[in-house]
Amino acid sequence: MTNCCTDTECEIEALRTRQRNVLVTVLAINTVFFAVESIAGLFASSNALVADSLDMLGDALVYGFSLYVVNRDDLWKARSAALKGSIMAAFGALALAQAAYKVLYPEVPSVPIIGVVGFLALAANAFCLALLWRHRSDDINMRSVWLCSRNDIVANISVLAAAIGVSTLASQWPDVIVGVGIAALFMRSAVLVLRDAATTRAQARAPVQIAVATWSPE
Repeated sequence: MTNCCTDTECEIEALRTRQRNVLVTVLAINTVFFAVESIAGLFASSNALVADSLDMLGDALVYGFSLYVVNRDDLWKARSAALKGSIMAAFGALALAQAAYKVLYPEVPSVPIIGVVGFLALAANAFCLALLWRHRSDDINMRSVWLCSRNDIVANISVLAAAIGVSTLASQWPDVIVGVGIAALFMRSAVLVLRDAATTRAQARAPVQIAVATWSPE
């Protein structure tokens, strides 16, 4: 009888099962909080909440792609990571556009809504980060997921800081600045993920290229 102590295939399948279960959980959490934050952000006229809701939506898409490639090879995972990086960059651009709109059409956001929703989002993302922590070094797929979750914590804390700033200054500028900061975080993460994807893609293709170069017809 084989078991996961001696059977490598069993160990790999057990790891993939754990990865799938974690990804399904964090996907559900981020989908729910995208809806919550986007609606709350519009009602509160908060650039920070809208930017963070886009972060949640981007993460939900990232987790969905990650779930799809759990059982696939490194080349597929690299392609998925490249797509994730592109999505991060796109949502960063959207967050910047929303910040520009707020500058053109200023409105002081609702502090209570930002504070309550921001705190709930922080708690949800802290739970997601705890689930993903043990898988952060499994492969490029799970590393990119963990990076997204880690960035979420920073974004959530920034949203709460925006609420304090708006309350203290009675101005929209802390909210706008935090929204721009979250967008910059999107962009930085996009660069990191795209760089990792390019490296992994090159490594995955190297054995094929070597095999072609060394093969010769009889």
